[in-house]
Amino acid sequence: MQYPRIDTPVSPLRQRLIDDMNMRRFSRETQRNYLRDIGRLATFLGRSPDTATADDLRRFQIEQQQDGVPVPTMNSIVSALRFLFTQTLDRPDLARRLVRLAHPRNLPVVLSRDEVARLLNATTCLKHQAALSVAYGAGLRVAEVSMLKVADVDSERMLLRVERGKGGRYRNAMLSEDLLTLLRQWWKVGRQQGVMHRDGWLFPGQHAMKPISTRQLYRIVVEAAQAADITKRVGPHTLRHSFATHLLEDGTDIRIIQVLLGHAKLNNTALYAKVATKTVRTVTSPLDKLGLFKPEEASPDG
Repeated sequence: MQYPRIDTPVSPLRQRLIDDMNMRRFSRETQRNYLRDIGRLATFLGRSPDTATADDLRRFQIEQQQDGVPVPTMNSIVSALRFLFTQTLDRPDLARRLVRLAHPRNLPVVLSRDEVARLLNATTCLKHQAALSVAYGAGLRVAEVSMLKVADVDSERMLLRVERGKGGRYRNAMLSEDLLTLLRQWWKVGRQQGVMHRDGWLFPGQHAMKPISTRQLYRIVVEAAQAADITKRVGPHTLRHSFATHLLEDGTDIRIIQVLLGHAKLNNTALYAKVATKTVRTVTSPLDKLGLFKPEEASPDG
């Protein structure tokens, strides 16, 4: 399935780029970001990016750094330009000239189990509660929650089919008994409201023929957190972070968590070991095993 064309009419180069991204099933958001970031280079050059030289790319990245462009943004631009030069223009020699910068990753914000329960209970309607419960109970990205269809709920195999994951990858996510019960409740209510259809979206937007937007899901999380008196800065991805961290604290193998999250690299999943406080508390320090510092016993008479 191809995604609709973006901003027609377009130049031949832009169309080739869009075709290449469609062929690889890039999401509309990724396509939009790549077009925007490649446009930065075109603006810098004052001409088409297919005329860029190695020196042009070097000057472009130096100017970005001097202008204070954040490192994550610079690396995102590199990803877009590498795709352009490697896939669309067949110029891997230029792609190698682009430098990715190392930067420390911030530890993810994670909610406690009590905070998750309070947040879910603070939602204003069953649809919102069900959508956020999917984000936490299955560890889905916000875009994955948005694009779920009713047919993606496989109650026989107890799975959620994720057809439009990051990078266009397909995967199966877990479907717990409690989550299935909640989704069935939402199905019944949604049918009564006339917004749910067997071949439709699991979480319709304001128009039943369109899915709920990622922006609306973000707003739902923020408002529920405020209502639940949660002071942490949260968004839909916070629920995914909490899902992974809580599984790790419960002793789930990190490679299983990697599969459930749809991570291509184990390093991305290993980040949760740094915030799994329960896991840290279960480890006995080698100092304790030496037995050098015993707590003093209280005297019988107090």
